[in-house]
Amino acid sequence: MFPCMVLETIYLYTPWIRMLLHYQLGVVIRQYLVLKGNGRILRVVVFVHGFQGHHLDLRLVRNQWLLMDPGAECLMSEINEDKTSGDFREMGSRLAGEVSTFLRKKIDKLSRYGGCRDIKLSFVGHSIGNIIIRSALTESLMGPFLKHLYTYMSVSGPHLGYWYSSNSLFNSGLWLLKKLKGAQCIHQLTFSDDPDLQNTFFYKLCKQKTLENFKNIILLSSPQDGYVPYHSARIELCHASASDQSKKAQVFLEMLNNCLDQIRAPSSEQRTFMRCDVNFDQSTQGKNLNTFIGRAAHIEFLETDTFVRFIMWSFPELFR
Repeated sequence: MFPCMVLETIYLYTPWIRMLLHYQLGVVIRQYLVLKGNGRILRVVVFVHGFQGHHLDLRLVRNQWLLMDPGAECLMSEINEDKTSGDFREMGSRLAGEVSTFLRKKIDKLSRYGGCRDIKLSFVGHSIGNIIIRSALTESLMGPFLKHLYTYMSVSGPHLGYWYSSNSLFNSGLWLLKKLKGAQCIHQLTFSDDPDLQNTFFYKLCKQKTLENFKNIILLSSPQDGYVPYHSARIELCHASASDQSKKAQVFLEMLNNCLDQIRAPSSEQRTFMRCDVNFDQSTQGKNLNTFIGRAAHIEFLETDTFVRFIMWSFPELFR
């Protein structure tokens, strides 16, 4: 059994990365499918957008992935477009159906050309798209594919919900969404979906084995992101919870430990776990509402690929 290999937190500063990337990075030309024994390896990457997002939101990440591995099959999830205000369980169920259908079509196609020897199934999620991914992995439709999970890249995902968020302005916006729009996912993110905290969606999700089967886990976060609590994106303890003696803090700690136990769980193969901080250069944006409320950094993850290029070309083995 191999232990989980945890790399120290990587801090990325975009001006420095840009200088580093001036060096020519050779484009890797690989076969469409890698032969393995008598069959072939099907490599699939699923990209899942966030709240009120579009299926092409993560296109810059997809483009970099395809430069690393031209033979990868990419699914830009469309099934939850215009449906991200509902229940995470329903969104997860829809995604599971979409992914399962996509995989079976690809497997059927390969069966006419020598068969499919193995599958490498990777996921990339932005914001609440990460919660949709984890919810999908609990669905029975995904059961046959769990052993094939490979790399998971979480881009600013609220894995522990919105508890202990320090952005009071954003918290007020969440309150309005709950009151005026009745968005079920916001109730779930803020643990107001059930009076019993241990019966809430997030508490139950953290008890599910949604992370344990991945070979590589990369958590991207930014301290400038005011839309997702920093500790939630990094799956780590926060100072506010450490000094809290309430039932809420106890439940939060249980959720945190349940997630970390999955990452630390013994595996037949070595597991890589990375927390990566991205510090965006916002000097050109000046002071505006987006930077003030922390939205700019949350969206910057989608509008620049500099940090993704650095990570992928620094650790290419995680993306092939």
